[in-house]
Amino acid sequence: MNSTDFPNVNVTSNSTMVLFPPLMDKIVNGITVLILFITMVSLGCTMEISKIKVHIVKPKGVAIAVLAQYGVMPLTAFLLAKLFQLKDIESVVVLICGCCPGGNLSNIFSLALKGDMNLSIVMTTCSTVLALGMMPLLLYLYCKALIPNAESVIPYTGIIVALLMTIVPCAVGIFINAKAPRYSKIITKIGVILMLIATVVIGVIAGMNIGTEVWTLLSPRLIGTCAFMPLIGYFLGYFLSGLLCLNEQCKRTVSMETGCQNTQLCTAVLKVAFPPELIGSLFLFPLIYILFQAVEALIFIVVFRCYEKIKSKMNNPKTNADNKLKEVNLVQNLIEK
Repeated sequence: MNSTDFPNVNVTSNSTMVLFPPLMDKIVNGITVLILFITMVSLGCTMEISKIKVHIVKPKGVAIAVLAQYGVMPLTAFLLAKLFQLKDIESVVVLICGCCPGGNLSNIFSLALKGDMNLSIVMTTCSTVLALGMMPLLLYLYCKALIPNAESVIPYTGIIVALLMTIVPCAVGIFINAKAPRYSKIITKIGVILMLIATVVIGVIAGMNIGTEVWTLLSPRLIGTCAFMPLIGYFLGYFLSGLLCLNEQCKRTVSMETGCQNTQLCTAVLKVAFPPELIGSLFLFPLIYILFQAVEALIFIVVFRCYEKIKSKMNNPKTNADNKLKEVNLVQNLIEK
């Protein structure tokens, strides 16, 4: 597979698309795989076998995870690729991001929004396990509608290998949580810190080598896609959970689980499965996506917290009585004056 397989990719020479020398490219690949490994071990440490069994017996959470993660987001990515008229390779990158399972950031955001953490973890678990079959299937269906000869140009084998790399570390995390749960929180915290450090390292290395390719990555079409994709996911996730008659706590959870993607997995797939002369700087697309994903989620969190604070003050009889007393005193002072 090379750039000629994608007719809408304008490349004057292969060297213009290669960001790193061969040795540096292998180092970046290694760091990318390490980030994915750490992320999936940390994610596994949040999973409990007993709760997974309960939701397998009563698969409502599984059904919600499938509908939200593999119904809403791939379709959103497909429509945005059409709307912004993205090039073939750009469309593939956006679709891969849209077909990825939920990430562990969704658990953090759900906690900040006082969501149902059991549902959050189950949805993340289910979407991660189902990714092995759903992600290649959805990529095949959507890419076939976007790109001619998609079957021959999409590296499905490399994508499946990258997905298989998530199963082992996730199983390691589950094993640690089952046998030594006291270490789970420590591993999760250390994992998040190491993941952030490694992400910054990749960003710095890429920034030193990216050159004029930065304009490909920061094109208005890709920035618009990054901005709208998580936002649409958040809103449609909330709307979908309303149709399923879930309570407000679960609605907020489904909203975060829908809009948040596993960007570490997306980066690993793009960097490992695609040749560097084809993917170029686009393997950094998930880093741009996660910025919009996090900023938009933080805005929702701030709005929700402000709403909760105002609501608690209005519903607090003591506060209302104090406010009325202040008003009476103010009126009395005005009359005296």
